Amino acid sequence: MTSPLPKGPGSPQDVPPAPGQFPIDPATLPGAIRDELAAPDPAAIDTASKELKDGLNHCPKCGSTEIRQRAGTDQLVCLFCRHQWTAARVEEEFGLGEGIDQLRGTQIASGAKSISADAASLRTYKCTGCGAEVVVNTDTAMTARCHWCRHVLGVNEQIDNGAVPDAVLPFHIKKDDAVARIRQFVGKRQMFALKAFKEEFTPENVLGVYLPYMVVDANVSADVAGFGEIETRRYTRGEGKDQKTYYDADVYQLQRHVDFTVDDLTLESSEKRGNLDTQANTHNVINTILPFDTKNAVKWNASYLVGYTSEKRDRDVEHLNPRLEDQLLSIARAQVHSSVRRYGRGVRWEKEHIDVHGTRWVAMYLPVWLYSYQQGGKGGMLHYIAVNGRTGETMGSVPVQQWKLITAALTVGTFVEAIALWLIGR
Repeated sequence: MTSPLPKGPGSPQDVPPAPGQFPIDPATLPGAIRDELAAPDPAAIDTASKELKDGLNHCPKCGSTEIRQRAGTDQLVCLFCRHQWTAARVEEEFGLGEGIDQLRGTQIASGAKSISADAASLRTYKCTGCGAEVVVNTDTAMTARCHWCRHVLGVNEQIDNGAVPDAVLPFHIKKDDAVARIRQFVGKRQMFALKAFKEEFTPENVLGVYLPYMVVDANVSADVAGFGEIETRRYTRGEGKDQKTYYDADVYQLQRHVDFTVDDLTLESSEKRGNLDTQANTHNVINTILPFDTKNAVKWNASYLVGYTSEKRDRDVEHLNPRLEDQLLSIARAQVHSSVRRYGRGVRWEKEHIDVHGTRWVAMYLPVWLYSYQQGGKGGMLHYIAVNGRTGETMGSVPVQQWKLITAALTVGTFVEAIALWLIGR
């Protein structure tokens, strides 16, 4: 028979537990914490292109590394022999569009794994053409040319700094088309635009940029509860200015449950771009040019980034989970909307609960043509005009002259008032 463990300061339970042991009984913890501890570790999906890990993307026909995207298509073209080919679609290659209704737990593709705090931006590659070492700074570029043999090296190896995603959705809209769309967008708003903006507006400064997103599949259940009202009578009381309208309504207690799946929900994975502070910037214009045809995204290949800029991901799955749940709740409300239309006086949801049974996370670069303008003066806002690099959808923010808006509003108001007085006088 073993003797009881000693108690008090310095006793065994006051020292750190041995590896693999948990010092607290999970059954005594709150449900949410207990469920998180009991949940399995995220499952990994390996999307790395092993054939590209040496930094060289060879033409499958002649072996050249002079490779570019063929403008307006998803194809790559060899600049030496003119051979053309298309990288495999990431969904087909790794089965990412399948089994969403069977998802359990968290699955994270290798390009979406957590970013290491000590991951360096400088990557050194040995050129297989001549043996020279070539450095690529992933903060500013994803490709570089060997200074000896002119081979083009690309950062295709998935490194833990958020620079290499699982997939890329190539540009389809060419720059000339994007410039024309932005010029048209601004042209429709020139009447009220800030004078300095019109004078300094140069659409030729439009840049093609790949922005980092997490694309999420989810298997979800949701419950909402609240009250709905159906108007039964409407009447007025009082006279003249003291007259008021009253309503009688039947109030019903409501409960709804819905099971649904979400396929390719896009979440910004840049903290800066996810900051929707409308007092300082107009980043939200990026969301207004959604959706992207993410089903056509191809396996990551740095050759698609030649001629474009890109931003690194700096948000991990754990950072984006709260935003994901907010969006899933919005989807759940929309799912039950058709079942509460009869409550004409409206529905007030007071309790909401969501169960995310399983998710699958894929890091992806999405193409955007972007024009930015920093409004001058104290506290000037940073304005953006964005063009979806696949569909051409265009939206943006144009700085306006307030006095023109006020003058227009007063003019319209005076005109409406004059018509009202004329009608009254008839």
